[in-house]
Amino acid sequence: MVAHDEAIFGMTEVAANRLNSRGRESVSKVFGSPLVYVLFKISSVGRVLVQHKSSTVRDKSVQGMMVSRSCISLLDLASGDMFNFPQIPRKIPRVMTAPGVISARDGSRVNDGDFDALSSECCEKKIIVANFLPLNSHKDLKSGQWSFSFDEDSLLLQMKDGFSSDTDVVYVGSLKVDVDSSEQDEVSRRLLEEFNCVPTFLPPELQKKFYHEFCKKHLWSLFHYMLPMCPDYGNRFDRLLWQAYLSANKIFADKVMEVINPEDDFVWVHDYHLMVLPTFLRKRFHRIKLGFFLHSPFPSSEIYRTLPVRDEILKALLNADLIGFHTFDYARHFLSCCSRMLGLDYESKRGHIGLDYFGRTVYIKILPVGIHMGQLQSALNHPSSSTKVKEIVQQFNGKKLIVGVDDMDVFKGISLKLLAMEQLLQQHPELRGKIVLVQIVNPARSSGRYVQEAKRVIYETTKRINDIFGFPEYEPVVLIDRCVPFYEKTAYYALAECCIVNAVRDGMNLVPYKYIVCRQGTSKMDEALESASGSPRTSMLIVSEFIGCSPSLSGAIRVNPWDIDVVADALNMAITMPDMEKQLRHEKHYRYVSSHDVAYWAHSFMQDLERACKEHDSKRCWGIGFGLSFRILSLSPSFRKLSIDHIVLAYKRTCRRAIFLDYDGTVVPHASIIKSPSPEVISVLNNLCSDPKNTVFIVSGRGQNSLSDWFAQCENLGIAAEHGYFIRWSRMSNWETIPVIADFDWKRIAEPVMKLYMEATDGSYIELKESAVVWHHQDADPDFGSCQAKELLDHLENVLANEPVVVKRGQQIVEVKPQGVTKGFIAEKILSTMTSNGKPPDFVLCIGDDRSDEDMFESISNTTYRSSLPVPSEIFACTVGQKSSKARYYLDDTVDVLTLLQGLAAASSSKSRSNKETLVSFKSSV
Repeated sequence: MVAHDEAIFGMTEVAANRLNSRGRESVSKVFGSPLVYVLFKISSVGRVLVQHKSSTVRDKSVQGMMVSRSCISLLDLASGDMFNFPQIPRKIPRVMTAPGVISARDGSRVNDGDFDALSSECCEKKIIVANFLPLNSHKDLKSGQWSFSFDEDSLLLQMKDGFSSDTDVVYVGSLKVDVDSSEQDEVSRRLLEEFNCVPTFLPPELQKKFYHEFCKKHLWSLFHYMLPMCPDYGNRFDRLLWQAYLSANKIFADKVMEVINPEDDFVWVHDYHLMVLPTFLRKRFHRIKLGFFLHSPFPSSEIYRTLPVRDEILKALLNADLIGFHTFDYARHFLSCCSRMLGLDYESKRGHIGLDYFGRTVYIKILPVGIHMGQLQSALNHPSSSTKVKEIVQQFNGKKLIVGVDDMDVFKGISLKLLAMEQLLQQHPELRGKIVLVQIVNPARSSGRYVQEAKRVIYETTKRINDIFGFPEYEPVVLIDRCVPFYEKTAYYALAECCIVNAVRDGMNLVPYKYIVCRQGTSKMDEALESASGSPRTSMLIVSEFIGCSPSLSGAIRVNPWDIDVVADALNMAITMPDMEKQLRHEKHYRYVSSHDVAYWAHSFMQDLERACKEHDSKRCWGIGFGLSFRILSLSPSFRKLSIDHIVLAYKRTCRRAIFLDYDGTVVPHASIIKSPSPEVISVLNNLCSDPKNTVFIVSGRGQNSLSDWFAQCENLGIAAEHGYFIRWSRMSNWETIPVIADFDWKRIAEPVMKLYMEATDGSYIELKESAVVWHHQDADPDFGSCQAKELLDHLENVLANEPVVVKRGQQIVEVKPQGVTKGFIAEKILSTMTSNGKPPDFVLCIGDDRSDEDMFESISNTTYRSSLPVPSEIFACTVGQKSSKARYYLDDTVDVLTLLQGLAAASSSKSRSNKETLVSFKSSV
């Protein structure tokens, strides 16, 4: 790595020396020296590559992509041609002077006309990253020329309506066709200039392994609850395909890096194809503003945990600032996986769900995507739609239409829908000849035996129904298996009495939304239907419980697609329902669909992303971890790791020291089965206590008997048990209690309630203390235990509302204790006693890991207390673990705590030896 950096820096010097005189003068106006300019160009080489006419040479090696392009850019600079590229209105990024630290924009304050003009034209930019670009591509075989156009049906294109008009939207993704390597440079230039699109150009073999094999046959199946139980039914996990997935995501990341201004631009990544992309981007730009939205279901933890790379994907997603899901179920499954596999708990603050991840808050957004109202209304007004409507009316001649539009897919439930139609005609003979199910089948997005088998079953079932219940000029089921134009679909939507979506598992499915809008109609559609403008509109929806749009359509008939009888009854109910009720249901749905369109969805997500990134610049960032375990440690500038050297210096120059130590999670790991202190802990505490300048206390929520037994070997150690309700200054002193109300009648209320929850929650238990009652759930199921703890907290707060107690939730516990019994109070009491005895502390160290320890941190840092001391004190409040805290310092774990205490004990020992040597030397001289 060092050799690589030296090589790059050497090239910058060569390039700077080769600048011609005109280039030197122009560069010096802005940057002061050619060498500084060249270094600046390296930091923004990606931006130069997409602007410079001669810098689009493609390096086939992904690993060496940025290095090789840097060299190309440097040669262009050295030739004196660097000012010939077009100046498009984009901000120039600042120089990254250190990982996660961006230098001030000193270069932007110069008085160079061209540079100021460039800055003045800057506009807000959003980079949308998805597997495919929102483009249609076609190559003329005769002329060999490529033609491109925007895909008006693409969600990525439609979401621009949710951004302000001055937003510069750049798309990064692949084309749906292969482009020969000799044409890729020219195609890249055209797409960037004409469409603001940056193509990724994955090699065909990589594209096959990444998209068709890993994404479609493994991830997509798993996320739709299909497990590869044996080789004949599904694709087993293949490590080589996983490597292809990583390689593809890395190429996407490199393309994003070419066009991003990391300080100002927002990046929005879409769907399961790019779930590890956030790690690649966050590793390069620590403060990148990054959102991710999953358009597929997120499976329950029982399903997701079968994925061999489950942790890697979860950690990669957590490198985003905001993660979006269509429904609460999908978000709940994701949060459950984070809890079970990574030990992360979430909190809901003012309506926003957030996960604390190494100092960063990763927010969760729950919002179903909408449709583009304008596109649907334009299609309804198109002459082709009106013509098609008239054809359909004539074709079915007064029969009631039920419409279904689905992909040819095993999860869409088409065969189950046909069975329900068959059941309906069997149970209600009077409907034969009066209703028709028009099933439009979109082309399959994937291939394989499953798709072929599903297609065979659909055709066989359709033929059977038509043979049994059909007659001349009547077919109960019309199967349209071809690519149906959008205007034709809108015509069927507009005429259908009912729309049924019977998928057994689907991410969102916007067919019901489109149906609702088409049933609302337009003036031109009214003319085609020969209906009065403004007449009441009706619609009926039957939707599966297992699709993403189901929760938002409260007026629909929700069904279990596997229950054929229920679906058949729903079809009958939809057809025979009174028009007034159909009208009310339709109006309710149309209000929601029209107000929650794709623009609303995009605007809402981006608004939350901006809020999630608001504190980026106010925190210090460090990158930690390797590979896909990389994450950002984001901390307040005043919150830093406690250095042993720093605290030892303060320790040595002070002589009245108070040391407060929590027990569980501080000197003994939470995960340890053996709860008693190790010999190393006993030894270091004895060494600290042997220094007459030290007053050392264990301050714990544990009972006095346990603590006194465990620390029987520590003669001079003070113990504050049960959060300070009991206190003793040394092994030889008596236990004291703090002056609180001695009425414990509230225990007769709290214990039975806790017992109910203990019996209902396997793995939980109750701890009875003299001053408190604690319900523990660390051995229970993580999700259920956490849920029960919330319920118990609420239950106890209600029944104990008039009692002199507080109910608190801690590290996998719920505790009831008397009011006023806190670690903060006992710390203040100890410090006040020391001051009263003529030994005001000039050094205070407090280490803890739990919520209860925050009271201690606040207490010893209290400005009122500090101002009462005769001399300034050295205050060290330190939490264990990198998390939000009232402490100013942190240590990573109990090992760090023990190392720190050993360092302090060594400082005491060395000073003691030094004093003895001085005394011996003095006696000898006498």
